[in-house]
Amino acid sequence: MDTRFNFLRDGKIFGFYLDCGGRSHVEVFENSEASYSERNQINHFCLEVEDIDAAIAHIRSMGVEITPKKLACDDTYQAWITDPNGMKIELFEYTGKSAQFTGGDRVADWQRVPTLKVTSARSR
Repeated sequence: MDTRFNFLRDGKIFGFYLDCGGRSHVEVFENSEASYSERNQINHFCLEVEDIDAAIAHIRSMGVEITPKKLACDDTYQAWITDPNGMKIELFEYTGKSAQFTGGDRVADWQRVPTLKVTSARSR
């Protein structure tokens, strides 16, 4: 796997995207405060959606709290939910300028991902 682009903060690389082929990637970050146990091996996982606005509307209609859409520093749109066990789930939509396809290092513009809880969910 090749590095597609790096995330920079204070002029230093602290994360990067590995290209797995096609539209698949692995996102890797340094976290000096991390502690590892059976419960916290994964910080979050990410799902691509074709229409993030429609995905947000659908998730809200099911009674699940979701963050507003944001254009991230890698030029993808993203929104976040949290499952009942606290696992963060990122939903994202690529754009024509997404670093996953264009490359080029990106300066990180975030500190922490907000944590949301499921308020209720209707069954289908």
